[in-house]
Amino acid sequence: MSDYKENYTRWLNDPMVDDATKEEVRALKTDDEIKGAFTGYMSFGTAGLRAEMGAGTAKMNLYTVAHATEGLARLILKTPGGKERGVAICYDSRNNSKEFAHRAAEVLSADGIQVYLFPEMRPTPVLSFAIRDLNCIAGINITASHNPSEYNGYKAYWEDGGQLPPDHAATVAAEIATVDIFRDVPAADKANPALITVTDASLDERYMEKVLEQAVNPDAIPAVADDMAIVYTPLHGTGATLVPQLLKKAGLKKLFTVDEQMIPDGNFPTVKFPNPEFPEAFALGREIANKVGSDLIVATDPDADRVGVMAKDKNGEFQCITGNQMGALLLEYIATAFEKTGKMPAEPYAVKTIVTSELCTRICEAHGVHLYNVLTGFKFIGEVIKNHEISGHGTFLLGFEESYGYLKGTYARDKDAVVASLLICEMAAYYKTRNMTLIDALNEIFEKYGYFRESVISISMSGVDGKEKMAAMMSGLRQNPPTEIGGKKVAIFKDFLEEKAVDLRSGAAYGTGLPKSDVLYYLMEDDNLVVVRPSGTEPKVKVYILANGKDEAAANVNAETCIAGARKLMEA
Repeated sequence: MSDYKENYTRWLNDPMVDDATKEEVRALKTDDEIKGAFTGYMSFGTAGLRAEMGAGTAKMNLYTVAHATEGLARLILKTPGGKERGVAICYDSRNNSKEFAHRAAEVLSADGIQVYLFPEMRPTPVLSFAIRDLNCIAGINITASHNPSEYNGYKAYWEDGGQLPPDHAATVAAEIATVDIFRDVPAADKANPALITVTDASLDERYMEKVLEQAVNPDAIPAVADDMAIVYTPLHGTGATLVPQLLKKAGLKKLFTVDEQMIPDGNFPTVKFPNPEFPEAFALGREIANKVGSDLIVATDPDADRVGVMAKDKNGEFQCITGNQMGALLLEYIATAFEKTGKMPAEPYAVKTIVTSELCTRICEAHGVHLYNVLTGFKFIGEVIKNHEISGHGTFLLGFEESYGYLKGTYARDKDAVVASLLICEMAAYYKTRNMTLIDALNEIFEKYGYFRESVISISMSGVDGKEKMAAMMSGLRQNPPTEIGGKKVAIFKDFLEEKAVDLRSGAAYGTGLPKSDVLYYLMEDDNLVVVRPSGTEPKVKVYILANGKDEAAANVNAETCIAGARKLMEA
C-alpha cells in the first residue's frame, strides 16, 4: 500500500481522529483528492507551513498544526532557558486561525513551555515586536498573509523577532519527522492553563509608541489635517485593529474607512483576492475616495504586513503604486527629509532584496546611503539589522521588498504595514504642501534618477507533482544556462544554489556573497535584469523583470523585450 493510502486509512480508523474530521476524509471521493490530502506532510521551512485547509497530512488542520508545534517545542526544550522565556502566539482573521493558535498554545503548555497568547487577531508585525518586548525565545503566527480564503499558514519566529533561521527550521523539520502525529503530540486535555498568559492592551500601546517614533516629520500630517482626506481598508483583516487609531494618533482628522471591509471575515466576501497588489481590491475604496475627495487609498493585507496604495494622477484618475515604486518613494522621502533637517544619522544604510528595483540603488548612491541586497524573504533583511546591532555600527533607514513589504525602525524584524501606512500618509501630507500627489512625486523621482519598470511572471505548477515540476524547470535552466534573453546578451550569470557567479564577457568566476538559495540571476549587458526563483509559499515559479531606460518609452520597451524573452526561456 502506498504512503498516501496508508495515511488515508489511518485517519479513517484512528480513535484519536475526531468524528467530524473522519467525515471530511470520507468525503474525498477520487484518488487525486486523496493523494492531494495525504501524500506526505507539509514541508517545514524558514517560512513555516502554508497550505489549503482540510483533513489530511498535507493540509492545514488542528492535527498538522499541533504536529508542527510539537516539533518547535522540542527545539525550545533543547535551548537553555527556552521554556521559561516562552512563546508568543498571534493569529489573523482567517477561518480557523484562532482555533489553530489555541491548539498551538495547548501543545506548548503541555510541554511545560510558557505561552503569551493574544486575545484576538493582531497584525503580524505586532507578534515580531512582542517576541522582543517580552523576551520570548520564539513566536508563532497563524496566517496565510494575502493568499485566497481556502489557505492558512503557520509562521515560526525566533528570539530576535525574525522568522526561524535555516538551521533552526531544519531542526524543527527533523523533530517533526520523528514525532507521530497522534501518539506523540499532547492532547488538548493535557494543556496547562497556568502557563498560558493572555496579553493585554499595554502591549499594543508599547507597539504603537514605537511605530509613532518612526515618523520622519511628525508635523506633516497635522499641518494639512483639515484638507487631506485618506481612505483606508484592511480587506477584512487585522489592520482594522490598529491602523485607524494609529493614523488618528498621528494627527489625521479625515480618515474614511471601507466599513464592509472593516469586518473581520476569513471568507473575504467583498474581494476575489485579499491582496493589495491587485487594483480590484480597491474597488470599494475608490467609490468612497471619489465621494469624499480623497486622492489616496491605503489597503493592508489580512495580516497587515503588506500595504498597497492607489493615488490620483494629474488627470484625477487613480493609479496603483507598485511595491517597487513605493520602496523608492519612501527611500527618497526619508533620505531627503533627513538631509534637509540636518538629521541624517551616522553610517545610514538601507536593505532590499535582489528582486527589488534597482532604482533604489541610484537613490542610495545619491544620498550617501549604503544599500544591502539580500535574498528574497524579510528574515534576511532582519539579519542585516541584527548584525549591525551586534557590531554597534550603522543606522537603519528602511528595509523593503518588491512584494509590498516595508520596515522602518528596529522594534520588529518583519515587514510592517502599520508603520508603512503611517509613513505613506505622512509622505502624502508632505507632498500635498507642494501641491503634489504621490504619483507626481514618483514621476519626479523618475525624472531625477531614470525610468524603471518592473514586472513579475508567475508560472503556476499546481497539483500533487507541482514541486517536481518546479524542480525540473530550475534544473533545466541550470543545465542549459541562456547566453541571451529576448535578444539581450547576458553579461553576468549567478546561481545562488551553487554559490557561483560568472562574468560571461571575461569568463571570470566568483562567489555570490549570499547564502545558498534556489535562485538564478541574469544581468544583461544593458543593465536590465531577470531573476528566476520558485515560490516558497505557493506552487509556482516566479520570474522577476527589472528593466530600466533613459525615458519611460525605453524602459517599457526593455521590459516587454525581457518579458517576452523570459516567457520563451520558461517554455523551452
